[in-house]
Amino acid sequence: MRLLIVGGLKGQIGLATKIAMDKGAKVTHAADTEQALSALRGGAGADLVFCDVELQISDLVRGLAAERICTPVVACGIGTDTRRAVDAIRAGAKEYLPLPADAELIAAVLAAVADETHQLIYEDEAMGAVLGLADQIAGSEASILITGESGTGKEVMARYIHRKSHRADKPFISVNCAAIPENLLESELFGHEKGAFTGAIARRIGKFEEANGGTLLLDEISEMDIRLQAKLLRAIQEREIDRVGGTKPVKVDIRIIATSNRDLADAVRHGTFREDLLYRLNVVNLRLPALRERPRDIRALSQHFARKYAEANGVAFRPLASQTERLLLAHPWKGNVRELENTIHRAVLLAQGPEIGAEAIRLPDGTQVGGTQLGAQPSIAVQEDSHVQGAMAQAGAATRSLVGRTVSDVERDLILDTLDHCLGNRTHAANILGISIRTLRNKLREYSDSGLSVPSHGEQRMAG
Repeated sequence: MRLLIVGGLKGQIGLATKIAMDKGAKVTHAADTEQALSALRGGAGADLVFCDVELQISDLVRGLAAERICTPVVACGIGTDTRRAVDAIRAGAKEYLPLPADAELIAAVLAAVADETHQLIYEDEAMGAVLGLADQIAGSEASILITGESGTGKEVMARYIHRKSHRADKPFISVNCAAIPENLLESELFGHEKGAFTGAIARRIGKFEEANGGTLLLDEISEMDIRLQAKLLRAIQEREIDRVGGTKPVKVDIRIIATSNRDLADAVRHGTFREDLLYRLNVVNLRLPALRERPRDIRALSQHFARKYAEANGVAFRPLASQTERLLLAHPWKGNVRELENTIHRAVLLAQGPEIGAEAIRLPDGTQVGGTQLGAQPSIAVQEDSHVQGAMAQAGAATRSLVGRTVSDVERDLILDTLDHCLGNRTHAANILGISIRTLRNKLREYSDSGLSVPSHGEQRMAG
């Protein structure tokens, strides 16, 4: 965990720093937001930023967005000034942390960023076999290609391998190749010099240099433009990179892990992925089985998420009813672990009584999951029939509501609603819609140019 503390915090910074370091964080300090941005451009890197609430947090958040640095900001201030806290959240801070520092609260914030989203939970033998291979190769320097459907936990596996490697105390840097526009990805990976192109106001250290000594994850590598693949191949082979606008190569020492939810061999046959790059990346392949292929993990993950979201939402923990477990095991989980997590989160909020019953397991549109799988039970047959009839009526009404609208209007609403559901994640939205990430980007650019609100990653679209 790399923590950047910004501002003076009226003498409280020393105590906050000590607590964070005691919890395992590597702490750096910047006097103000400009110095913080300069440090991050220079490759210092941070997984979390604590910023003095008296500074212009909105400037820091905008600066991070402009530099495409996806680091959450936590506002810190003396005491519990409600107005200051609200203003900080409105400015873009994720949380407000009152000072003097509370050790347990700081530990909770650090844990939420460092561990909560990266836990590897499994019980199924199919996943155990993959994990055994991961343990075997983690200590090597070999490049690893992790494949599997969207939502199976490829990044979680990459982080697990990094933690098991001899580079564990060095940075783990992740780049989502699908989320960054093609014309900016080269700069994001290799960095640029001041004035290298319009908008390059200062030297920016790229992800290769930021990951020096550690591990670089190239997420969704299949979405990288084939022209950039040649430069990536050279960087991996020669262990050196050229900054955009630079005059001399820069040596780097990193381990590469790449992920893809597509068949790269098929991409090679279609000319969209370099065969030599595939060979270089695919020294060892870890294929993560789909969730439906590891049923014991469905139960283990469901229990984990039920406890996690009960605690996060301040509600009593409810175990899963046996009927609910059967329902979860029968569902196909096309979105895999990500879909299961969202479903259990909903169920925790909707459940009533001492257990999470089957009635709380619902799809994003509110309809119940898998009514037909429970139809063999006479006690709920009549109830299930009413659900089916209700669903058919809703489907008919939905279809009739489309009459009189153009295909382009319906397509636009479907794309934006799906992106909204995915909190702005282009890759996940494209997978759900069954279109390529490039097609989705072109559509979103068209909508944005026409004045429509298009959510950024991690955001939801404003209504209206």
